[in-house]
Amino acid sequence: MEEQGIFIERILSNENMNRAYKQVKKNKGAAGIDGMECADLLSHLKVNGQQLRESIRNQSYKPMPVKRVEIPKADGSKRKLGIPTVTDRMVQQAAAQVLTPIYERKFHENSYGFRPGKSAQKAVLKAVEYMNEGYNWVVDIDLEKFFDTVEHDKLISVLNKEIKDGKILSLIRKFLVSGVMVGEQIEETEIGTPQGGNISPLLANILLNELDWELESRGLKFARYADDCIIFVKSEKAAARVMESVTKYVENVLRLKVNRDKSKIGRPTEIQYLGFAFYYQFQEKKYKIKVPKKSLDKVMNEKSNPPAMLGRIE
Repeated sequence: MEEQGIFIERILSNENMNRAYKQVKKNKGAAGIDGMECADLLSHLKVNGQQLRESIRNQSYKPMPVKRVEIPKADGSKRKLGIPTVTDRMVQQAAAQVLTPIYERKFHENSYGFRPGKSAQKAVLKAVEYMNEGYNWVVDIDLEKFFDTVEHDKLISVLNKEIKDGKILSLIRKFLVSGVMVGEQIEETEIGTPQGGNISPLLANILLNELDWELESRGLKFARYADDCIIFVKSEKAAARVMESVTKYVENVLRLKVNRDKSKIGRPTEIQYLGFAFYYQFQEKKYKIKVPKKSLDKVMNEKSNPPAMLGRIE
């Protein structure tokens, strides 16, 4: 547990702010609603950097609304992104850099999304490992529009367990309620954490870490990549029981929404996880991964990849 008052000064340190600036510049990305490009950030900071720091320190800093951008998804729907201004991205990045090492010590090892040394491919390899240990019934609980449905008060209460610093909690809440510009209109953001912000993946992992340790306390095997979580059990009856009880936990405790139409239980051959499917190799008596051609290079680059788990390339 961290002491009151230390986070803002850590965030505002020269070393941390410089590192945040370099990361935002490296990431590039589109301009926010003020039109400022990453290339213009340094000259802006030379004039306004000290004022920015003081506004964060005295809590008068107010992030600008994010810019709504819609990205087409493979199923024909659209993913809504919220693009902060480059200045706000730098502040979010600076905050994330301070919070990440604190929470990395708290995160479950089976959380694979947006973390150093973790990846979607490693999540899939963990999944097939459990299948081959006899946990060959899968509970796939679909979190409906996760990033759009995070309750701010719930997230802040989870943060408050570890971060007893009102200034940093206030700063994070300001990111959450900064609003979104859709066309020419600014809409309030009373719920959700916008995809597109530098700190959003970390906040997602902090909230869903509660789910990870709840599953651990129940002795359940699972793999989670961001909001994609699957659980492994040894019987259909256990799968049905876990589906019901974990759904209640997600909705009643985490106050998130479960999409009952997309959530399902089944054998490994009946589900896909993170774009990968599975099949049973009867000669070896093992489940293996159907590797899409587009994913082959990424899978082969995994240092911890056990080649025996790879199967057909499709």
